[in-house]
Amino acid sequence: MGELRPLAHDLPEETRALALALRELFAGLDVSVRRYAIRRERDPGTLSRYLNGTRVPPWHVINELLADVTEHRGSAVTGEAVELLRELYGAAVENGCPPKKAVVVLEEQMADADRLSRRSSVSGDVLGEALLARTHRIADLEVRLTQLEVDWQTERTRADQLEAAHPEVTGLLEEREALKDQVERLNHELQAAREQRAAAEARCELLERQLDEAEKPAQALPAAPNLPMPKVLVVDDQPDNLLAMSAVLATLDQELVTVNSGRDALRALLDHDDFAVIIMDVQMPLMDGYETAAQIKRRPRNRDVPIIFLTAMGTDPEHSARGYAAGGVDFISKPFDPWALRAKVAVFTAIHMERRLQLAPRTGL
Repeated sequence: MGELRPLAHDLPEETRALALALRELFAGLDVSVRRYAIRRERDPGTLSRYLNGTRVPPWHVINELLADVTEHRGSAVTGEAVELLRELYGAAVENGCPPKKAVVVLEEQMADADRLSRRSSVSGDVLGEALLARTHRIADLEVRLTQLEVDWQTERTRADQLEAAHPEVTGLLEEREALKDQVERLNHELQAAREQRAAAEARCELLERQLDEAEKPAQALPAAPNLPMPKVLVVDDQPDNLLAMSAVLATLDQELVTVNSGRDALRALLDHDDFAVIIMDVQMPLMDGYETAAQIKRRPRNRDVPIIFLTAMGTDPEHSARGYAAGGVDFISKPFDPWALRAKVAVFTAIHMERRLQLAPRTGL
């Protein structure tokens, strides 16, 4: 891993062009692959694959390389060179073979969703059995109380008189009320388990479509007859992230609206119509992604626009729960895989267009 490996065979032309440009930049550092990988705390094998063309690196890796070359030379890389790299990067993402990592990312997300679905199903079964047992017990108590009331009925019909006449009734009434409280609680828990399972199943279906999309060659989405392509709103406070996502999503031939704050995102949604999806960075100053999403969902005009959260904090249950509560429907971790992000946006756009076509005959859109 110390020396630069030769370019891989049978690379797409666009991927080869990007790899050659990156190798030329890297050669200017006068350092081995292993040493540079250690310096940047990266895996040497991954860095080697970036430089021999077998994988297209995320844009932030290219940006780091530009910064390191600038520091090493003592002079900035020219604007023309940076612009050329952007063009090469966009072309490589559009025409290169999708790396296996995107499929792995999506498969891991599907595995998580499938586990949640199965756990929710088992939990629902347990709760259902507990609920049934308590409902049957309440029915038994009702029969027993009715029998006691008949047995002890005289001219006194009030409940307190009945309780005084037969102390056993008091205990039965208390048990019945306690069981009714348990039934109410179990009903709420069962409903929550069913909703959780339905959401997990819907997520599995969504990820199935995303996996299909990730395994296709990159191409523009087909436009609907007489309908413009919907827009994508990208929200991130880091210019490099906005640039990288713009390069990745440009291959879909959609209008990208990029903003660098939650407040600007809210303004963009007022100024523009017909968004298919919003990509929202979670960690932003002043108004974070969760707060921005919650405000978006309070607006009738925008509440149905799906939000993909972009997060460097991982997708642990706590963050996932907060994201879903704020109105998010999907997550992708930083540093993001370009093919996974593209697949997610392509699928949400396709779903948006399908719904729009269904509405067209009725609304005349």
